Amino acid sequence: MSLAPKAFSLLLLLFLSHGVASWSVPSSRQDLHPLLQNMAEEIMEGRYLNAFLDLLRFLSAHAWTADLPHQVLAYLNSHSAPFTMSSLQATMEGHLEQLLYQPQRLLGDLRATDAQQFRTAMKSLLEDKLDHLDSNNLGIDWGEIREQALGSPGVSRSLFVATLERCFQVLSPLECAEVLGRLLRGSSASFLQPDVARTLPTGLREDAFKNLSAVLGELYDRTPALAQRACYSWITGALRTSTGTVDDSVSWVSAENLWILGRYMVHLPLEEIRRISPVEMGLFISYDNATKQLDAIYDVTAELAQAFLERIGSSSFDMRNTSTIHRLGLLVCFYDDLELLDAAWARVLLHQMVKCGRLRGSRVAVQQLKADLLHIATENQTLNETLGSLSDAIVGLSHRQLESLSPGAVHRAIATLNQVSGWARGQIIILAAKYLAQEQVPSFHNISQMGVLLAGVGTQALHSMEHRDLAQVLRSVVSQHLSPVQKHGILSKLAELGDPASGIAQVPGPFFKEVSLFDLRREPQFNATSLKDKELRRSQALFLYDQLSKTTDMPEQFLSVGQLVKGVTCSHIDAMSADFFLAHFQHFENNLPWLSPNQVNCLAWKYWEVSRSSMPPFLLATLPARFLASVPASRCGPFLVTLGKSCLDCLVLDSHKRNLVLRKVQECLGGSVADEYAVDIMGSLLCHLPGPVIESGISPRAWAFALHGLQGCPGLSPEQKAAVRHRLLEQCGPPQNWTAEVTKDLGPFLALFSGDELHSIALKFPDILQQTASMMAGTLPPAFLWAVFESVRNSSDRTPSLDTVSGCHRDAVPSSNAIFTLAEANVCWKPEELLCMDEDTFLRHVELLGTIRAFSHPQLMALKEKAIQVWDAPAHWREHHIVALGRTALALSQSELAQLDLSSVDTVASLGQQTEWTPGQARSILKAFLEDSGCGIQDLKSFHLVGLGTILCAMNSTEISLIKISEFSMVVATIGTLLCSSSVLAEFKTKAEVVFGGPDEWTSSVLQELGTIAAALSKEELRGLQEDLMPYFQPSAIRSLPAELFQELSPAQIAALGPENAAAVTPAQRRRLGAPQLQSLERALDGAGIRGRPEAPASAGPGRPPPSGVPPGARSPWCLRLACPLLLLMAEPWC
Repeated sequence: MSLAPKAFSLLLLLFLSHGVASWSVPSSRQDLHPLLQNMAEEIMEGRYLNAFLDLLRFLSAHAWTADLPHQVLAYLNSHSAPFTMSSLQATMEGHLEQLLYQPQRLLGDLRATDAQQFRTAMKSLLEDKLDHLDSNNLGIDWGEIREQALGSPGVSRSLFVATLERCFQVLSPLECAEVLGRLLRGSSASFLQPDVARTLPTGLREDAFKNLSAVLGELYDRTPALAQRACYSWITGALRTSTGTVDDSVSWVSAENLWILGRYMVHLPLEEIRRISPVEMGLFISYDNATKQLDAIYDVTAELAQAFLERIGSSSFDMRNTSTIHRLGLLVCFYDDLELLDAAWARVLLHQMVKCGRLRGSRVAVQQLKADLLHIATENQTLNETLGSLSDAIVGLSHRQLESLSPGAVHRAIATLNQVSGWARGQIIILAAKYLAQEQVPSFHNISQMGVLLAGVGTQALHSMEHRDLAQVLRSVVSQHLSPVQKHGILSKLAELGDPASGIAQVPGPFFKEVSLFDLRREPQFNATSLKDKELRRSQALFLYDQLSKTTDMPEQFLSVGQLVKGVTCSHIDAMSADFFLAHFQHFENNLPWLSPNQVNCLAWKYWEVSRSSMPPFLLATLPARFLASVPASRCGPFLVTLGKSCLDCLVLDSHKRNLVLRKVQECLGGSVADEYAVDIMGSLLCHLPGPVIESGISPRAWAFALHGLQGCPGLSPEQKAAVRHRLLEQCGPPQNWTAEVTKDLGPFLALFSGDELHSIALKFPDILQQTASMMAGTLPPAFLWAVFESVRNSSDRTPSLDTVSGCHRDAVPSSNAIFTLAEANVCWKPEELLCMDEDTFLRHVELLGTIRAFSHPQLMALKEKAIQVWDAPAHWREHHIVALGRTALALSQSELAQLDLSSVDTVASLGQQTEWTPGQARSILKAFLEDSGCGIQDLKSFHLVGLGTILCAMNSTEISLIKISEFSMVVATIGTLLCSSSVLAEFKTKAEVVFGGPDEWTSSVLQELGTIAAALSKEELRGLQEDLMPYFQPSAIRSLPAELFQELSPAQIAALGPENAAAVTPAQRRRLGAPQLQSLERALDGAGIRGRPEAPASAGPGRPPPSGVPPGARSPWCLRLACPLLLLMAEPWC
């Protein structure tokens, strides 16, 4: 059922206007059908939703005839309701729009419908097509109308509440269960808070109960833990009632009940599982769909899994039978009957344990079980013999074990090796070398078999392949595993073999963004169709759109071609006629994530100028802040909804302006978030609420729903975090009183609490704390990491002892299990503890430890010393050793770096991923690479330059001058991402001028391609840049401009920077500006730029379009686009 105003009013108006030649009242009245009389009376009384439902009910049983509209209009006029078509439309739209943006009012209207009208509403949610509207050329795609309406915030919730309250009184339980299922699936389970789950209907018929239970199972992973508990109680309450069991010694859990429980079977108490009849458990396991159900119990605990396995073992199923093992699903991850297990049986178990990676917890126990089974599986056979039959347990093999493999064994096992996930980079390098050991030049056949191992093939080896084979590699599925250096190695080889243009045409979509602008500029002509699947850098898109638009009189065809929309400039937008812009705005709206803030700002200005009355309200946020005042209270709903569906941080980059936008948001909300409907309407705006509003402006009724939304916010400020913490303590009490469900539901917010507050959580729920930490990204507070660290230390078996030889306290030595569990919390180890790590533990986890972002220099030094203990001096290290170090390599001294074998550009590329090298260290890496590879600067290929990455910043002017222009031109965009010193950037700029000409010849695409290289412009060159080029600096280039150089920009140039580049201006640059320049900067930040724009009228803004005078093609924000073609049947256009 659609609630979009245009949808409702349009259907009514279509009915009323169909067959009506004029609006004069017929001279003779005819009897009107009671339903249509009722509809007319509902219209006169302003109950337009009721009128719409009456019309649908009438059309479901009666044919549409040409005389009916005459009769309805005559009835209206005879009852002193002198509607005109336009006044009726405006009135209906106004009311129905209020329902769309005030969902509480919609709920009230639904509650006020009579039983038949409500039944019609419920039926319309189940039907995809109103067939009776197909006659007389009035086909309506009801499914699309319904989906668009349900996508409106708050609408689904109103329908859900109304359905719970009234549906079971007017429809069959089975139909109501289906309606609830549709609404719940569309809500992503956000409706299922505990209080809502407790109101689910009881006493349902069996089929309706099973259907609704299945829906709850589908939404299990998206349902909060407290709501899961409420849903479990609802399901089990019904099941207990149906079984009629009164004897607690006999379990009510039958085979069928287990099946109905689905994912909720993991909520069964341990005692209840142990009481399940072996017969019933055996019957359940024999179900065809039992394995699928058991494959999905990702949150089963080891204790519950063992209980289920014990019950299965007590049934008629043999736990040493392969068929039984195949039926166990994720329970196989906890198989513990290893006594007298032979190698063949261990391999069967390992094959089934591939799925264990889906488990949410028990990772250490599963890893240990795999290690035990791997040991059994290889007891009486060599690794070479068993490699292909060990499943994904082979990722647990050490470097030494992998190095012992023969090339033949790797070849035989490649079908297994290429599909295993979880390989470490060092392991991949070893296996790739083994696989290609007998190949002087790799072939496409061999490369295509490698899967994930392709990342371990040396770029130089790929560069040596035949042209035909490389072209096939790019087009094949295996290409997704190529590293950036490998991609450029292949493109470099293709470019060497003839006309670069022919190579460009062959480059597949995902790799097209690696093609240089220089090569694109040499291409005489591009076919727009061939660009449809290409991934484009903005510089490429700017060039291609400009070139293509010069070749046709129909540039609109390019707006829908792949990512070409990235290249539409403000001048292109300004040149569009009003009709063209409005007719094709949808292409921009559909591709908002690809548009820059500057493009969106230009679109907003254009819309304001040509059709401000139909302007999408979210665009106002990109215009100067004064335009926000033009949003009247009556338009707050559309403003909040459209802005809440957008990325505010992407639309408004300046924090001051963003605060002004948020002030308007709070004004629209009345200063507080009153209920769950307000939370729905806000959408992502919830993430931007100031701390005081979070702390005291969200009502208790709305808090649970707001908390669910806040958990998805990518970066809350310290003020916001403090407010959330205050509310959590207020709502949930101190952490020592929390239940397991509360702790789970708080998820990432656990990191907001102090070490003392988390101490009780670490003691009560260590598994939940550790599992939560494993799913969190970004920089975590030290107090939280220490709590995780202590929870792991406290749960491990430690026996205090002192190793007199090493001086290490054995209870403080990092164990393999602890390191694996701790992840980022490994930062809490002391340097001396890391140095005490045993050799096997270091070898297993060297790559994991190399990813820890917060390790201090002393910790990295300890890890380096451990690496030297285990691998000998750096001079003996091979590529897989160096790559495995990760951040640990930062601890290497200049002399140690000089000892490394850096003959491979791939090894250097791995070092180049670190950004904390000192100039001396970077210089040592560069020198070692040139010496070990035998390359001079003049010999470097484009892929060498890509592989060197940040190390290029260590080059001196003489060395940079030796880089070949042909190679440099292929990777300008990559070099333009580097944050080198001004002197180095100046040398790169000199080379760029050879490629693209002097700055006076640079276009928007060139300036975008150059990136930070453009920051090396001289004062004179900077002053000479045209104002319309200023938005096409990359923000990184603006930040890299020295403050004394930035101040040379004129006020007009600064005003033309655009919102994105203006937001990149640093405090040091701002301090050097004069008053006129600062004023221009504020204009750029505000979205005003240098354009001669009209002031915002005090009361102007997006409002309801007037009955006439709307520009042709203007987009109504309330119009369902699918309905617009129907307007061709009417005398006047309404969309």
